[in-house]
Amino acid sequence: MGDDGEQSPLLRGTPLKGRRAACVAVLAVEGLERAAFFGITANLVLYLTSSTFGWGGTQASRACLFFLGASYLLSPIGGWLADVYLSRYGTVALSFLLYLLAACLLPITASLDGRLSVCGQLPADTIRNCSWQPPEQYCAPTIYSGLLLLALGVSSVRANLTPFGADQVRDQGSDATRRFFNWFYWSINIGAVFSLLVVAFVQQNISFLAGYLIPVTCLALALLIFLLATPTFITKPPTGSQVSVMIKLALQSCGCAWPRLSARQWEAGDPLPNSRPQPGAPSLKEDLANFQVLARILPVMLTFIPYWMVYFQMQSTYYLQGLHLHIPSIFQHGQDRASTLQGYTFPDAWLLLANVVVLLALVPLKDHIIDPFLARRRLLPSALQRMALGMFFGLASVLAAGILERERLQYVRRNQMVSQLIGKDRYLAATLPIWWQVPQYLLIGISELFTSIPGLEFAYAEGPKSMRGAIMGLFFFISGVGSLLGSGLLTLLSLPAHGWMRCLEDYGSINSCRMDNYFFLLAGIQSVTCLLFAWISRHYQSQLLQPGAPHLCTGPEED
Repeated sequence: MGDDGEQSPLLRGTPLKGRRAACVAVLAVEGLERAAFFGITANLVLYLTSSTFGWGGTQASRACLFFLGASYLLSPIGGWLADVYLSRYGTVALSFLLYLLAACLLPITASLDGRLSVCGQLPADTIRNCSWQPPEQYCAPTIYSGLLLLALGVSSVRANLTPFGADQVRDQGSDATRRFFNWFYWSINIGAVFSLLVVAFVQQNISFLAGYLIPVTCLALALLIFLLATPTFITKPPTGSQVSVMIKLALQSCGCAWPRLSARQWEAGDPLPNSRPQPGAPSLKEDLANFQVLARILPVMLTFIPYWMVYFQMQSTYYLQGLHLHIPSIFQHGQDRASTLQGYTFPDAWLLLANVVVLLALVPLKDHIIDPFLARRRLLPSALQRMALGMFFGLASVLAAGILERERLQYVRRNQMVSQLIGKDRYLAATLPIWWQVPQYLLIGISELFTSIPGLEFAYAEGPKSMRGAIMGLFFFISGVGSLLGSGLLTLLSLPAHGWMRCLEDYGSINSCRMDNYFFLLAGIQSVTCLLFAWISRHYQSQLLQPGAPHLCTGPEED
């Protein structure tokens, strides 16, 4: 144990061997957690629009965006708890327990007896009718409450497991940190592949009860692995949060572009006397320098909001669009016509695999070949340059979705439609094949490689060391803001005064909506953001090159 309370691995062996075990455990836990997360979200829209609940397409998309947004928006709470009270290790363990308990609600609502016990009887007049909208969504309070608790567990795990894993290699240099984030993201997508291939198929073609029991099992296994791997981890005690200190500094410098208080002035007017009982916490001078760094980072992170508005369409409106494209049956050419496999359909959620496969293929290629090649020639782009490139790929994705949706609506107007059975419900879809969605999923996958991974690296490397939990929480918080803004925009466009996403005459379908206009609106917002991000990142780099620019004060590095 170090002077600051840091605990080294109990199972030492050779340093590399002990560290490798800790990293493998973290990556395995993350892969299982992501398998559970995608198992919950991949078919959530289909689950809520099925005859079990009878929600409309826009209502289900809003619920999905609400959950995705809350699972990111609540991340600062987990980061703050880790910094002040529980440490990252303790917060991850307790958050997994909450995550596991909340996830049990979904298989409960998927069974008839469980649904009746937590939701009550389905109203007799809740029917699918083309000219009538039900007055309320069945089981909405229970579903939204469960999703909120689930989001709290997800967000706390996300905010702390990422920096906790990076802590295991932090003393081996920035290259080790960069490689850890590459492989961390790779493990995320390994979990996603399992979830999309297996869980999504089970949910759509067998039952949601069996399909939602698999994520619960994954979470239980992840928690078990995390607890069993405890002796291999480097753990640090909580050192206190600087969030309140940063807020006080922000209030003192209100109205100024950059705080100009000297450390002596700050000490003389210290608004938080005796606010650092923890040993090893930053000094007041370091607080001021860290605040200046934080003020420089924040504009960069805020420009991520429109990107996340686009990114989260992948699991909501992109999915909804896929339900209204022609989805082929699996095994339809089998020789045994009586086979039970005959009626199985290609799961809409499998289109997410296009996004995942891009990451699985490009992350190892980038880590082992492209990055070393560019680094040897001193051509390796900075994190900011990679993020700017990723944002342009995100723009291309939502433009492709808008163009496809406009073409799909042309098929609908020409009455080139087919009734297709998905799960237990029928959807009236255009005869345009669902494969036309592949480009938009590929483009959003490439954008994720160049935006999200460097974004994590940027937040971890550039943020004040004593606030890493809070900064990672802020990064995910901003992701949640983007998702909720997308949900809010959907709600606004569902109002009678606007009407793009209001489809009362064809309830539960998007064939009379103008979702293409929604996609093009997002593309316009993202276009402006790309230009703004390019300007802000150039301004950020020029500030770093200025003499006397504030540098991050972190105190002595722990051993």
